Amino acid sequence: MKFEQMDEDLRQIHEASMEILATTGMKFHHPEIIELLQHKGVKVCGQTAFFTRGQIAEWVSKAPSTFTLYARNPVYDIVVGGDNVECCPGSGSPAISESDGSKRPATLTDYINFVKLYHQSPHHKLNGGFVVSPESLSGKDSISVMLYAALLYSDKGIVAGTGSAAEVQALIDILGIVFGREELLQKPRAITITNTNTPLQFDKNMLETMMVFIKHGQPVIIAAASMAGTTAPVTLAGTIALTNAEVLAGIAVAQMLRAGTPVVYGSQSTTADMKTGSIATGSPEGALCYEYAARLSKAYGLPCRGGGSLTDATSLSVQSGYESMLTHLATHRAGTNLIFQSAGIMDGYLTMSYEKFIVDLEIIGMVKRYLGGVKVNSGTLAVDVIHKVGIAGEFLTNEHTMQHCRKEPFIPDVSLRGNVIGDPSAKLLARIRNKRDRMLESYQQPELSQEVKQRLVDYLVGIGFDKKYIEALDDM
Repeated sequence: MKFEQMDEDLRQIHEASMEILATTGMKFHHPEIIELLQHKGVKVCGQTAFFTRGQIAEWVSKAPSTFTLYARNPVYDIVVGGDNVECCPGSGSPAISESDGSKRPATLTDYINFVKLYHQSPHHKLNGGFVVSPESLSGKDSISVMLYAALLYSDKGIVAGTGSAAEVQALIDILGIVFGREELLQKPRAITITNTNTPLQFDKNMLETMMVFIKHGQPVIIAAASMAGTTAPVTLAGTIALTNAEVLAGIAVAQMLRAGTPVVYGSQSTTADMKTGSIATGSPEGALCYEYAARLSKAYGLPCRGGGSLTDATSLSVQSGYESMLTHLATHRAGTNLIFQSAGIMDGYLTMSYEKFIVDLEIIGMVKRYLGGVKVNSGTLAVDVIHKVGIAGEFLTNEHTMQHCRKEPFIPDVSLRGNVIGDPSAKLLARIRNKRDRMLESYQQPELSQEVKQRLVDYLVGIGFDKKYIEALDDM
């Protein structure tokens, strides 16, 4: 691992993480992983592994600093790592939040609608996964249906779900039908998130997801979601050290499974609300956790994941706006390579909102413009233009303004400016809904050959799904 980028704070956090792994250890709920750890010389007592700093350094250093994730449409291929920042879809919400704050269970139609919206978004090159968790797809193999729907309605890079070994193998089979089983090893096509069970555990499903993905050459995100004050120390330094220990242990295991496998250092850690015990996703503490995760991952030479446009607000509101702006700006500014939950998420991950999705696109555009900075050169300084216009002149009709007016200022899609006649809130909501409707109405389904589509239908029928139900997905 690299240490030259570590300041004193990071170094202290790193040392604390090493002590945690050496003295408290990390529990792995899978016999094959325990056997692997023992084979690699890691001290194991029961299901708990105790890592030396040398072992962590050795195995984490085998992970690549960057890798390419290939989309069905090469326009959406992305490099994960370095200075590249990509916005990623929401994940896991079981419900939809309406603009009035009411909630309803998410449906398969909602899942497909959000896949279409992410496909339409100019800020997203990844799609799929648990964009929402439809109520009708709570059973076994539901992740296969969601992957099939994502492949039908988008040709962007793929985020896939997690599950048991059999369920995740089905995802690999589906990817093999579309891209070719052998090609998957050469050109990774899907990425998934394997979460630790804080504090200091990895459950069986997450480990099996990791094992199957790595066996077939697909990258995994190793992520922790500690809550300061409940599942982690209330002090942020302790929470970050615990998160770091869990993620590094997971990355070490991933490299033991297959050295050189692409992995991403992930953190969704934040604080708990000390009044209620609930998660506080839109908090400044969460923003700080995402920032430190990015700094640590870059010091280790690893790609990173975190953050999003996060809020604890239960409806589209002032609160949802300022919290989402804070968390997205902090994450983007830290250079987080994969920003999940970047559009539509709210209510502490519990719901997705169509209206907030559109607002978050506006936030992403504003953040990108802000971080783009000021271009300073003879053309932008415009001294000759200022001289020509002179004292008490105007620049609106100047040719220089015509040349730069569409690329220098941020042009909002839904924000209100200037004189507004009538109820501003109603007008803003109308603009948000109009943009949502335009995006869905202008959506065009990407091509997927009929031969491949039929093979996918036959496969899903073979693992137990009704043929009419699967074929109906193509008409939603």
